Amino acid sequence: MIRTAFLATGLLGSAVLISLPALAQTRPAAARPAAAPAAAPAQPGQGQAFELGTFGDWTAYSSGQGRAKVCYILTKPKERLPKTLNRDPGFLFITTRPGEQVRNEVSFVLGFAAKESVPGEAIIGPTKFALAPKGKNAWIANAAEEGAFLEAARRGQTVNVNVTSGRGNATTDRYSFAGLGQALDRMRRECP
Repeated sequence: MIRTAFLATGLLGSAVLISLPALAQTRPAAARPAAAPAAAPAQPGQGQAFELGTFGDWTAYSSGQGRAKVCYILTKPKERLPKTLNRDPGFLFITTRPGEQVRNEVSFVLGFAAKESVPGEAIIGPTKFALAPKGKNAWIANAAEEGAFLEAARRGQTVNVNVTSGRGNATTDRYSFAGLGQALDRMRRECP
C-alpha cells in the first residue's frame, strides 16, 4: 500500500491535506474483495503527489518515482443520497501503479463504513457492475470488468454508485464523467 499525501484544491471546496490511503486503499489482494491491507508508513522518496491537471470534473495526480510511481485520477460525487445522512467525503479513483503491473484500477471511497455482506452496484446507463465493499471503500467485484467499466464510462455521462451502509441505509452517489477521457490520457502519459 502506497502512502502519500497531496494538496487537493477545489475538490473539497478549499485546500486541505489529504492522505491517499485515507481516501483509497489498493484492491485487497486475494479476495478481490477481501480484507484491506493495513496502511504502511510513508517511504522516503515517495514524497508528495503532484497535480498534473484538472479536466472537467476530474483531477490527475502523480506520486513517487521509479517502481514506486503511482498515477491516479479522481472526482467527487455530484450528488449524494439520501441528503440527510452525515458522512465523510466520497471519491471515485482510477489508479495506475506501473511498478506493480496495475493499470486503471477502479475504486470508490464511500465516506462511511459499508455493509460488507451486501454487494453494491455501479450503474452506467443500462450497464451494471457489481461492487465489493470493504470498510469505507468499494471496488468493481470482478477486476476483469474494470476495462468494460472504463469503456462504459467513456460512453456515459454519469455513474450511480449504490451501496448499503453498515447501519443499513441505502445510499447513492452520482459521479460525472465530464473530462474523464482527458484525465485518463494525462495519467497514461505520466505513467505509461
